[in-house]
Amino acid sequence: YDHVGVGTGTVVNRPAIKQYQKAIRDRAGEKIAGGKIIKVEAHPIPEHYRPRRVNGRMALVGDAAGYVTKCSGEGIYFAAKSGRMAAEAIVKLMEGGKRLPTQEEIERTYIADYDKLYGPTYTVLDILQKVFYSNNGAREAFVELCNSKYVQQVTFDSYL
Repeated sequence: YDHVGVGTGTVVNRPAIKQYQKAIRDRAGEKIAGGKIIKVEAHPIPEHYRPRRVNGRMALVGDAAGYVTKCSGEGIYFAAKSGRMAAEAIVKLMEGGKRLPTQEEIERTYIADYDKLYGPTYTVLDILQKVFYSNNGAREAFVELCNSKYVQQVTFDSYL
């Protein structure tokens, strides 16, 4: 490969993100020696649904809508799922191209369906973050919990 992209994140000390990024580059050491750094940047990962996910006939999906799991920063599954759900709802509302859907219709279909399907997952993950991300000891306990094959299987199954 001719390039690599590396993501870093923190919920503990956001101002230190540049320091964390440098530490990752230092740890990679020899593996990236001679390479050129093209861009170093940081953006906050949305941790909550956006208050307005539909505006007129425009619907937000994925990270733009705030569909990221708080504990892990995982978002690609929810990006793909929400994109598909939005597209399918809008296509159905268009009745074969005869009409354009309204904001209210998109909210009543795509947004309501997404919230019903995944809202409980985000609620549980929010609780987990509040309990386990409050201090280092709690985070270590969470890591141990995630080492369980049962927890891994339940987590995997919840995405399907």
